[in-house]
Amino acid sequence: MNVTVESTGALERRMRVELPADRIENEVTARLKSVGRTAKIKGFRPGKVPARVVRQHYGKAVRQEVLGEIMQKSYSDAVTQENLKPAGGPTIETEQEDDKVFAYVATFEVLPDVELKDLDKIKVEKPEVEIGDEDLDDMMLSLRKQRADWEEVERKSKDGDRVVVDFAGTIDGEEFQGGSGTEIPVVLGQGQMLPDFEKGLKGIAAGDEKTIKVKFPKDYHAEDLAGKKAEFAVTTHRVEEQILPELNDEFAEAFNVTEGGLEQFQKDVRENMEREAKTKVDGDVREQVMEGLIEKNPIDIPQAMVNEEMHTMQHEAMQRLGIEDHDQAPPMDNFREMAEKRVRLGLLLRQVISDNSLSADEAAIRARVEEMCAGYENADDMVNMYMSNPQVMQQIEPMVVEQKAVEWLLENGKVKAKKIAFKDYMNAPAS
Repeated sequence: MNVTVESTGALERRMRVELPADRIENEVTARLKSVGRTAKIKGFRPGKVPARVVRQHYGKAVRQEVLGEIMQKSYSDAVTQENLKPAGGPTIETEQEDDKVFAYVATFEVLPDVELKDLDKIKVEKPEVEIGDEDLDDMMLSLRKQRADWEEVERKSKDGDRVVVDFAGTIDGEEFQGGSGTEIPVVLGQGQMLPDFEKGLKGIAAGDEKTIKVKFPKDYHAEDLAGKKAEFAVTTHRVEEQILPELNDEFAEAFNVTEGGLEQFQKDVRENMEREAKTKVDGDVREQVMEGLIEKNPIDIPQAMVNEEMHTMQHEAMQRLGIEDHDQAPPMDNFREMAEKRVRLGLLLRQVISDNSLSADEAAIRARVEEMCAGYENADDMVNMYMSNPQVMQQIEPMVVEQKAVEWLLENGKVKAKKIAFKDYMNAPAS
């Protein structure tokens, strides 16, 4: 087998493989002999069909079968011989076929050679989230509001009240789709409705009728309404005041805390706040590490891997959106930018893991599973169930190894701590 390799791009390779024709012919002859032993051809007894007739009937199909197998095997042997690492399947074209030589050309992309650098210069700002008593009080108030009752009052509405109204909207005197509602409850101050509409509901009392003028924002989600002025005729049914439940053991029981009362419930809530904060911190830190890794290590990436990732992301989007008809799927190109980032990160992380011989031991896997199950009431049972499920373990193990890579990069990078209040951090707008 003669092999020559030519670089036709940063990652594209053109590999020519030349095989002796008699190797193929010998295999075809042997295969036809085997076929002849069982071939059923009219006019001949099984096993007595002349080789010439067997070749006439089956020669072409057998030759194609043999060629396919030999090209597959020789391609695999050739990339190993040449120390190539294909990033995807090849495109194969026959180049020469005569009595002496059979030659084909395989065109494919290879994985890039990745030499990591400047890992010690990756900068990360790690939030240190402080959960104070005031934060716990705010969370408890939020939970009380979730269980609040509403009591009708004989006064004008104010922030925090719930007003129940009918409304009918018009633009230039014409009603429009989605512009009317009956017995609609609106809690003032929560931003449920457009600001102009909500402002018009303040100071309103049961039985009041009024017209509220509203201007839709220019970036309103319904394009046919964006930037337009409308009038809403409003009829008020009632104004209701929020009645919060008492903060006591009975309140704790409403959240399935049957032992330890309010004190235990507050402890559970604080622990949950800590878990939520940790999850967000871990995500933010990981994102900074990944961005730093990409910034310091620009690499070429195989388009075959990008295309495969785009296809995967398109399929995931179809599942999320409940789309079954592939013709209705979001365009593949919508996913290109994110797919390229995923492939680039995957290759860089793979090198970090390889260079540092990182692996997932059972203790690390168990720790990750325990973290995942911490919020469940039957956490121990969930952990044991996950740990005994091989399919789940196959999904978790790469996550653990990746986390070890992130931790390694953090230990070797430049990390600066930044203290921040729980409220400010958790309510910060997404960047």
